[in-house]
Amino acid sequence: MTLEVANPATGAVVARLPADDAASVAAKSQRARQGARRWSATPLTERIEALRRFRSLAQSQSEALARILTTEVGKPLAQSRNELKGLLARLDFFIAEAPSVLAEEAVHSEPDGALEERISREPLGVVANISAWNYPWFVGSNVFVPALLAGNAVLYKPSEHASLTGLEIARLFAESGVPEDAFVPVIGAGETGGALVAQPVDGIFFTGSVATGRRIAQAAAGRMVKLQLELGGKDPVYVCEDVDIARAAASVADGAFYTTGQSCCSVERIYVHASIFERFVEAFVAEVRGYRIGDPMDESTYIGPLARAAQIEVLQRQVDDALAKGARLLAGGRRLARPGNWFEPTVLVDVDHSMAVMREESFGPVIGLMPAADDGQAIELMNDTPYGLTAGVFTAERERARRILARVNAGSVYWNCCDRVSPRLPWSGVGDSGIGLTLSRAGIEAFTRPKAWHLRDRC
Repeated sequence: MTLEVANPATGAVVARLPADDAASVAAKSQRARQGARRWSATPLTERIEALRRFRSLAQSQSEALARILTTEVGKPLAQSRNELKGLLARLDFFIAEAPSVLAEEAVHSEPDGALEERISREPLGVVANISAWNYPWFVGSNVFVPALLAGNAVLYKPSEHASLTGLEIARLFAESGVPEDAFVPVIGAGETGGALVAQPVDGIFFTGSVATGRRIAQAAAGRMVKLQLELGGKDPVYVCEDVDIARAAASVADGAFYTTGQSCCSVERIYVHASIFERFVEAFVAEVRGYRIGDPMDESTYIGPLARAAQIEVLQRQVDDALAKGARLLAGGRRLARPGNWFEPTVLVDVDHSMAVMREESFGPVIGLMPAADDGQAIELMNDTPYGLTAGVFTAERERARRILARVNAGSVYWNCCDRVSPRLPWSGVGDSGIGLTLSRAGIEAFTRPKAWHLRDRC
């Protein structure tokens, strides 16, 4: 089996990689089982030192790694560099917090000392990590870093659209002293992922689409393994009438179009208080029209190609559906006529919730804006979705933002910001946005089993 890696900016094939079939996936799973026993017995201090070396290598090689990422995913180079830079803070958090999270804890003792109760945390064992292409360093590290720190072996399947980066991650771990049977890359597309899910692993951690997440959940049904699914979003923002319109428009537009809109927490729906709607739309469109579209290797490019050619059809269907139902197109609306996977930054108004663009995940540079009569209507519109990943409010009043966001169904909420992830805070979703969590101290605990100790000093 062979996996072709194409540059989404040009369509040219840049690499052909040997892909894993069912037999090689099974062999790698057996290797990881052996590796899990050895790695879990490695002292935490040594595991931490290996992760520190990984951090150092990622930092020193960040320019080359960023260029590989841009070549295979199409992310503008400046944004690829930002991902590598942000990785460092994420590693620092996990490395700093792991000792206290993983430490054995005394929770109770009798006054005479005859009975003590303690909790220890043991690794799950072998973790299957099926990761995403849009932020392979960020999204991947949310799983494989705490998993390794906790003493698990990881079968890491990068997206087929980010396989070169996945192999670089594996190389850096090997050079850092992580045994090659404790971090094992699995290369391939959907068939390979299916073979991985079928292995006798102890945890399955997936990041990707709702459709694939459902298939994985069905495949894992009946098996006593830990399952975490980080899925999509239809992330709303509500802009109140008391904002600085120009600043809010610039911030929300960046939240919608950064990484060409290819993020699970990209802004996908915008609701604006009716009293400022026209002025906000004017400022928003002006901002979007100023974005530079071009070669993702160009330092000044902001909008690059889509990583997946198939997504162009999804976006075009959403635009066509909206226009057929009465929407107006203020910018973009079509594929760019050039080699590669290009779609214009697109802005729609006169939209409503009968339209796919306001209900289905776009995952691209397409956005719809609707007026809201008041805060109550905005909350209803924001909650009118099966998803619940992120939601944001722009207003001058902190308490107003808190009142609104407290009523919104979302795992992460933002006041005067959007499209932001912090290693200190849990990353989770509601409804079709998934089950389980990553990041924060709880995101380290997620890769462990608590063991309860009842200790009596006499029979």
